[in-house]
Amino acid sequence: MDNVDRDVNGTESTDWNAGSEDDSAAVLKAVGRQIKLWRELAGMRQSELGAAIGYGEELISSVERGRRVPRPEFLDKADEVLDARGLISGMKKDVAEARYPKKVRDLTKLESEAFEMGSYANHAIQALLQTEEYARALFGLRRPAHPEEIIEQNVNARMARQDIFDAKAAPILSFVQEEVTLRRPLGGRMVLRRQLERLLEVGRFRNVDIQVMPTNREDYAGLPGAFRLFKLRGGSALGYVEAQHITRLISTPTEVQLLEMQYGIIRAQAMTPQDSLTFIEKVLGET
Repeated sequence: MDNVDRDVNGTESTDWNAGSEDDSAAVLKAVGRQIKLWRELAGMRQSELGAAIGYGEELISSVERGRRVPRPEFLDKADEVLDARGLISGMKKDVAEARYPKKVRDLTKLESEAFEMGSYANHAIQALLQTEEYARALFGLRRPAHPEEIIEQNVNARMARQDIFDAKAAPILSFVQEEVTLRRPLGGRMVLRRQLERLLEVGRFRNVDIQVMPTNREDYAGLPGAFRLFKLRGGSALGYVEAQHITRLISTPTEVQLLEMQYGIIRAQAMTPQDSLTFIEKVLGET
């Protein structure tokens, strides 16, 4: 997660969507104001603080204006030099959460609260299954094109979500992938090969089922498009749909029930998990 664009080792760019629809900007501005307040109380100029903690004046200014995400070591050094008694370093958790767009943070929270998740993907490999290079290729194909720092930020956020596989109470996960997603060489042949290998690896986890929906299925319930289902530990169920960069969280019981029925039919129409792994191995051999 250290590939996000930086001018100096202590910060990350926040020029990505730090706008009205995301509270990340507000968090970073609040952190910046606190650092500025402690600096002024210490009677230091920005250049002096920068020299004391090993960063440039321009970078200190960017952090104080909420334009850069300070790294944990930046906050620790500033806390020590400004004698803030842990009040600056104590903001590391808030800053860490602000590294990613609110949509990603909300989705990560949903995933952490779920005991069971289902996903149907028809255009690309589902996010939780993607390799880093496949995800980078995917974001690089977005049009209009994203700046490199936004691509890296999105890739890092997506990879961080995959910590769910290592969680102590990992949820039950099922994925249905359209056959075409296994054959479309996004990023090139070798990127696709490594992605297929990753599917085979994850598909053998005890809590994971990966199924393939063959392209030649005549009876097919996936026409409405990709979606996800979450069964939460509190007993509720939610649906999640994303299309054209627009997301919708579905909580109305009747709508969620329809998605659950649709997902059940899709899984019944797809290959079994074991046959799917055999099929993925076949596609890998052909790629």
